Amino acid sequence: MPEKPQKITPPLRPEFERGLLDTADLGQIRRPLSKWEKITNITLLRRVLILVLLVSVWQAYAVPLKNPLMFPTFTNTAYAFYDAVLNGSLLLKAWVSIKVLLMGYAAGVIISMILTTLAVATRLGNDLLVTLTSMFNPLPAIALLPLALLWFGLGNGSMVFVLIHAVLWPLSLATHSGFLSVSNTMRMAGRNYGLTGIRYVGNILIMAAFPSILSGLKISWAFAWRTLIAAELVFGVSSGSGGLGWFIYENKNELEIAYVFAGLGAVIIIGLGVENLIFRPIENATVRKWGMQN
Repeated sequence: MPEKPQKITPPLRPEFERGLLDTADLGQIRRPLSKWEKITNITLLRRVLILVLLVSVWQAYAVPLKNPLMFPTFTNTAYAFYDAVLNGSLLLKAWVSIKVLLMGYAAGVIISMILTTLAVATRLGNDLLVTLTSMFNPLPAIALLPLALLWFGLGNGSMVFVLIHAVLWPLSLATHSGFLSVSNTMRMAGRNYGLTGIRYVGNILIMAAFPSILSGLKISWAFAWRTLIAAELVFGVSSGSGGLGWFIYENKNELEIAYVFAGLGAVIIIGLGVENLIFRPIENATVRKWGMQN
């Protein structure tokens, strides 16, 4: 007869009970922020402090240099800026530049929308956009200025032409890359809802690729702004009144270097204003709100 297997019982463990810990011994769980931490958490204040630091370095370098013809102090530049704004010349020239910029930027955005829509709708449109961006995106817009002067003469037409070139290719490249990065799941969802053509592009592709499109809009804006100032420096007066680039060039010829710095400051201020008053609210209301960007 085979022996019955012995029954194995697990070892007995002593019973124990854990009591609750006294929370008073744990210390402070939630520590209030110090005044310095509260101050450094304010984004606007941090950036203002950075600007104050840069201005202090500027003033500290320019005062001992004592050469306003080469490098004026911040106080001299601030006075020149105030004087140019007060007499209206700086504001007028800034408005002339902004008007030309808006015309070229709007035209470039519209043409880019047409090209990228064709690129996602047809194979020929895709080949056309890829070929054109490969050819013209590396070409500096300012290099086309001599041709623009021959074709469109002295006027806003030449400026708008080079601005369209500056806007069109980086925006088209960013938008097309964003369309290509849309997942197949979202594409199939759009097809299942019966979306085709413009509705498919507007409701699926643009919404999914909007972070790339917004980045392209910001990059193309920066390219257009730089191109416009550079073109005005070379091109000069347009339609009887020069822009900010002409303001800088004119004061350089008159050796008013503080006013040159004031013109450069106006270019920077307008750039900061567009970034913080236009693009940042759009970004906060769209891609950040949708959780597409941290």
